[in-house]
Amino acid sequence: MMEDVYAHSPLRKMFDEADVYGIGYDEERASKKPVRLAVIGCGGVAQSKHIPAIMRLKTLWEPVELAGVSVRNEAQGKKVENAYRTKWYPDYLKMLEAEKPDGALILGPDDRHCEFAMECFGRGIHVLVEKPITRNLGQARKMCEAADELGLTLMTVSNKRYSPPYLRAKKALPHRPAAFLGKFNLGYDYVDILEGGTVHMFDLARYFMGDVRAVSAAGTHHYEFNRRNYDMDNACINLEFVSGAVGNVFTSSTALSLKPWERVEIYGEKSWVAVEDQHTLIINDSEEGPSKIWNPVFPNTLIFDEEFGGFMGLIENFAECIRGSGQPLVTGWDGLKAYELVEATHRSLREKRRITLPLA
Repeated sequence: MMEDVYAHSPLRKMFDEADVYGIGYDEERASKKPVRLAVIGCGGVAQSKHIPAIMRLKTLWEPVELAGVSVRNEAQGKKVENAYRTKWYPDYLKMLEAEKPDGALILGPDDRHCEFAMECFGRGIHVLVEKPITRNLGQARKMCEAADELGLTLMTVSNKRYSPPYLRAKKALPHRPAAFLGKFNLGYDYVDILEGGTVHMFDLARYFMGDVRAVSAAGTHHYEFNRRNYDMDNACINLEFVSGAVGNVFTSSTALSLKPWERVEIYGEKSWVAVEDQHTLIINDSEEGPSKIWNPVFPNTLIFDEEFGGFMGLIENFAECIRGSGQPLVTGWDGLKAYELVEATHRSLREKRRITLPLA
């Protein structure tokens, strides 16, 4: 059932050839068309996840190059420039003109995602944009329609789809799943919980269950220390799927940050699967037999966060789409629909009613 879970993963060849670090020459991979990627916005996630994933892919002979990075902060820009032997630009437009990359990773402020993407599209540059795709559904639709019209790739950062436990869960999914349960906790009170975290859970709900037709949410604003200019600090969000299945997502911005923060359960007929904290897959498909558990050993030098977090698979998929030899596992339209669930949740909390989709 899970033999091909790594079929499109850099780990597949490593394990098959007993080269677990991937340093042996990979002629097939190395012969691919080179892809040059630029990074717009170079904060913590770019430096700790995306750029290391690019470097790890290079270690595996994937011909991807970091063409340049753009960030206004000089100290951060020079740090990345020196660390990765790339070129730093304070102005992203000058970077696009000078480097002419094949693709751009848009990791800058949410409210400028549309601006960045449209500038890239106007130059024939493919785009991978951080979640949320934007904070404006009209802008998100503009981005998706522009990419389709120009024949360019637009993907969104839904890295959890590429994470091994969720890839395995997709393979083990019950036939015609009836219910989805998701939990996403985050103890960072400076992060907008729905836009900055729970949107991942919304994307996973759609990945496993399909489109959503209605949202009903209830929340609290319970604690003094939490930010006061946000709808809630804890919420339960009911989802009605087009398939007729149902779901619930619980999310909290007042939980602890370094304790288990994520769980997904998917229920079928006489079976259900769960993924605990993005590392343990549990399959329950028999009353008599035991649970089937897949759980990596931690710590393990063969487990890389770049791979396990899904960032390598995401960027490799992006590169294959740029080459014209692959299809995106997650599209701009997926990003739009995940953010639509964020907007529907806010609306349901404010108006205290069931919200039907799509939103006007």
